[in-house]
Amino acid sequence: MNSFGRLFRIHIFGESHGESVGLVIDGCPAGLPLSVEDFLTDIERRKGGSHKGTTPRKEDDLPIFKSGIFNGHTTGAPITILFENKNTRSGDYEKQRAVPRPGHADFTAHAKYGGFEDFRGGGHFSGRLTVCMVAAGVIAKKLLGHIQVVSTILEIGGEADLEKGLQKAIDAKDSIGGIVECRVNGLPVGLGEHFFDSAESLISHAVFAIPAVKGIEFGAGFAAARMFGTEHNDAIEDASGRTRTNHAGGIVGGITNGNELVFRIAIKPTSSTPKEQQTWNWETNTIEPFSVKGRHDLCIALRVPVVLEAVTAFTLVDLMLLEQRIGRIGPSFMS
Repeated sequence: MNSFGRLFRIHIFGESHGESVGLVIDGCPAGLPLSVEDFLTDIERRKGGSHKGTTPRKEDDLPIFKSGIFNGHTTGAPITILFENKNTRSGDYEKQRAVPRPGHADFTAHAKYGGFEDFRGGGHFSGRLTVCMVAAGVIAKKLLGHIQVVSTILEIGGEADLEKGLQKAIDAKDSIGGIVECRVNGLPVGLGEHFFDSAESLISHAVFAIPAVKGIEFGAGFAAARMFGTEHNDAIEDASGRTRTNHAGGIVGGITNGNELVFRIAIKPTSSTPKEQQTWNWETNTIEPFSVKGRHDLCIALRVPVVLEAVTAFTLVDLMLLEQRIGRIGPSFMS
């Protein structure tokens, strides 16, 4: 539901227009140096309003530590972090309560929770909660030490020229999607289990918690379906497991093989778009014209890279703890 992980366990809570959103991390090793400053870079990367194509809604998003940190270090107890919601316009959603927005969780949330859900800004279904994932990722990346997790946008609207892709949406007065790639270097051989807890399965599980993700592929991905086996197989070159090619994307049999972990995700166009659509009104039981008002991203893919890094990092930390590659007390977790 709202939790993920076995030893490094993340729990997120809050709503887009509630008092705050936040997270609890259980299982974080003791002794990890941690301060507000550690979070600023990645939190800033996630923010809207700082570049073309993102929502003008701005939040300070300074982490408020409530537990698990003492004298600038993690204690080994559960870490609780809050992020306040200060810049909200709930009235934008009151006016459209009876009209579920196409592409959003309005209809499914209303059906599942019987109208008791907080519908403002998408409530608990909102991308606002990705700030919690990013915060967990900040801690996870510190725990990973020399292991590097880097995500980049490969294309927007089918264009490798990102500005050109954005301009397509601007010209159409619509939203647009994109593709984001993640690469991880420095992983050991042996993370993950066969079948249900394969490294791909767990990463995919975490990745699909990011709102707007519609697909994922590892290594050669869907292109593998058009290859011969001799083309796709990665020849092993030495005792470290290094391979000549990396069509597998760094995972074989559900287990990391020591090569670069490479995967890509497809991000759908932002559901909220000013362009007129048709939708059902549950009060009048009629289909009517509809246009989303408020502050929204033109292309949500622009804000995804740091979130993708975060979910990848905390999934890998959990796997590292399971393999006892990270100790429970610092500074052994940095070895």
